[in-house]
Amino acid sequence: MITEQALRTLAGTLFADQLPVYAVIDGAGCPALLPMLDRHGVPSICLYRGELEPELAEAAPYLAELIPESPFTRWFLGEGWDRHWGILLKTDAGLTEVRSHLRHLTMARLPDGRVVYFRFYDPRVTRVFLPTCTPEQTIHFFGPASAIFMEGERPATLLRMEPGPDGVLAAPMPLGG
Repeated sequence: MITEQALRTLAGTLFADQLPVYAVIDGAGCPALLPMLDRHGVPSICLYRGELEPELAEAAPYLAELIPESPFTRWFLGEGWDRHWGILLKTDAGLTEVRSHLRHLTMARLPDGRVVYFRFYDPRVTRVFLPTCTPEQTIHFFGPASAIFMEGERPATLLRMEPGPDGVLAAPMPLGG
């Protein structure tokens, strides 16, 4: 959780322009995600395809559009900050296009050839992984997103990452409070 001042700073930064903001949310780490999405009528979609068993559906990653001033956005940012609930994307692409891109990131091949789930939507993973990417890997990872935001190592820090000529450009921003 973050302070009211930090929440205002965070929301002000995310919604400073007209680009849509999407959250990629870890259902396994975010309690009551599905009921909250449903209750607030949030435009959202699971990153996994098909009909899922209830337990998997609750633990799956979801893409949700964050609307400024909405109760869901306030809940997600206010309660989820520093709880590793997900990452945030700025893009002019629509929900379906963003989902299509993100689906390609959910699995990764290890050096030994095994294929595993890649929890790129966990900010603890993303903030360590992205700085290791080559420029080509960065472009592939970001896809239609112009910037990715997440909690920094310190809860009162917003970390903004965007593609740069040599890979990822990372800019931490104190949220205050």
